[in-house]
Amino acid sequence: MTIEEVSWRALNYPINGRITMLSQVKQILDDVSADAPWELVETFAKFPRWQANDVNRSCDMLVERLGKFGVPVNVLEPELYLSIPHTAEVKANGTTYRAKPPAYSVSKPEVIEGELVYVPATYAKGVNTLFHRNQAAVSADQMKGKIVISEGFAMPMKVSEFEQAGAIGVIAVNPGVDIHWGICTSIWGTPDLDDLPRKPKIAVAAVNNPDGKKLIELAGTGKKVRISTRLEEGWFRQKLPVVEVKGAETPEKFVLLHGHYDSWDVGVGDNSTGDATLLEMARVLWQHRDKLKRSVRIAWWPGHSTGRYAGSAWFADAFAIDLDENCVMQMNCDSPGCRWATTFKDISWMSETEAFAKETIREVTGLDSHGERPHRAGDYSFNNIGLSGALMLSSTMTDELREEKGYYTVGGCGGNIAWHTENDTLEIADKDIMVRDIKVYLAAAVKMANAEVLPLDWRATAREFLTTIDRYQKAAGNYFDLTPARRAVEELAASLDAFYQAVAAKRVPPARANAAIAELARVLVPINFTRQPRFRHDPALPMPPLPTLAVATELSQHAGDALGFAQTQLTRGQNRVVAAMHEARRRVEAVMD
Repeated sequence: MTIEEVSWRALNYPINGRITMLSQVKQILDDVSADAPWELVETFAKFPRWQANDVNRSCDMLVERLGKFGVPVNVLEPELYLSIPHTAEVKANGTTYRAKPPAYSVSKPEVIEGELVYVPATYAKGVNTLFHRNQAAVSADQMKGKIVISEGFAMPMKVSEFEQAGAIGVIAVNPGVDIHWGICTSIWGTPDLDDLPRKPKIAVAAVNNPDGKKLIELAGTGKKVRISTRLEEGWFRQKLPVVEVKGAETPEKFVLLHGHYDSWDVGVGDNSTGDATLLEMARVLWQHRDKLKRSVRIAWWPGHSTGRYAGSAWFADAFAIDLDENCVMQMNCDSPGCRWATTFKDISWMSETEAFAKETIREVTGLDSHGERPHRAGDYSFNNIGLSGALMLSSTMTDELREEKGYYTVGGCGGNIAWHTENDTLEIADKDIMVRDIKVYLAAAVKMANAEVLPLDWRATAREFLTTIDRYQKAAGNYFDLTPARRAVEELAASLDAFYQAVAAKRVPPARANAAIAELARVLVPINFTRQPRFRHDPALPMPPLPTLAVATELSQHAGDALGFAQTQLTRGQNRVVAAMHEARRRVEAVMD
């Protein structure tokens, strides 16, 4: 059975006794073609796109194709602070090892030299732990003034911890025979004055696994290792294309679709296929613009790879008030349409968007899906504003196939380990799978744009909050009482039940219901995904649920004064949660008055 046949059958899949995919949506999906997106993938496969000029050149190519289809596009030109890596090498015991410097590490072309100390680490077993701390605890005395070598990608948490312990350099041993490009700063987007202290101050080099094992053998022998790196850092004018497909009824309200168009090397699976997906959606949506109630805004970001999501962060800053007042949901498009990607697992979605996303994937593909809490990654630059979100990485290969091929965990490319390497070339893409994934994104955008009542279920979020609080309370034991937070969530949950019942019974007009649903996002998304105030960007580090309560899991590790300090922090964090729950409940109940 072909993907097209599966899609047609799935479009009529009954959910809760009803046909959820409207015939009008199917008409729009029927106009999806592989021609334009595949041509863009083939074109982007011919040149790398992390140098500033090549990024702008690829924007011009996008704009040219949009113009060919008659789609108006606004090209913004922000100044972004980027770190562009060039070369690196590691020398030890008379041997020179090939290496790559992660973006935002310090450029040290003059060479640094030091003793090598080995800090053992484990490789991530899944995407959900890819960004977590994975190295063993080692005292600062062992690392001070030395070069640290450790397994894993050069993630911000690893580099920051070693830098704070006094290391003068870091060698990250990647899992396989290839070396992966990446970025090692925890600063989200262009730094501001408050961010600058977190800017990495040491040299970092990534090596492959065979070379890393040889270097690890030298650790502790007293032999010196030399690292040299060359990077270019500063302000770069980058092009940022935005398409606005205006809705017919409430054009000021919009769904935001977005993905990055800069890549490491030619980056076919990450993210040429995503760029092509957005291009085809822009073409089809423009053709069917008369069928949209709300608007759909499509943006392609520069600075994802070399600026830690600098393009999307700039957009969130520059258009913060418009996003705050009018955006109903954001969807990220990264690594769709890759070879062997036959399953939808580890899909990012917030609790309130889960049912909507699962239903849409099932309707279009006939497949069930598995999702998880969005990581602090992937151009989710809108959490602090309070935008609900779904999707990030797209379809992927099965765990069984990954194990059969001996692949390790990576952060894109449908699970292909060509991710962030020079091997992410045309064979990583799959035309038929890309068409299927385009239809998933397109169906989600059209359904969200045309929904009479926004399909965001805040009851699911309240249930998540209760689960989180119960887990934190169990960890805290007798050291702290989270009853006020739990009671506040229970009260919100009761109000939400009444609200959704009133909406279903038509006692609340759709316009008022939608206003309340959007306002809830501005309160509940930040409390669940941020520590910083609204309109600031949290670090690119793992973010636990209800983060201001997360210290509850650490209370048993503290004693004496430290325990009191932790309890004080948790008291303040609980106050923030309780206040947010009360604010959300007031907004819900005001609609039903």
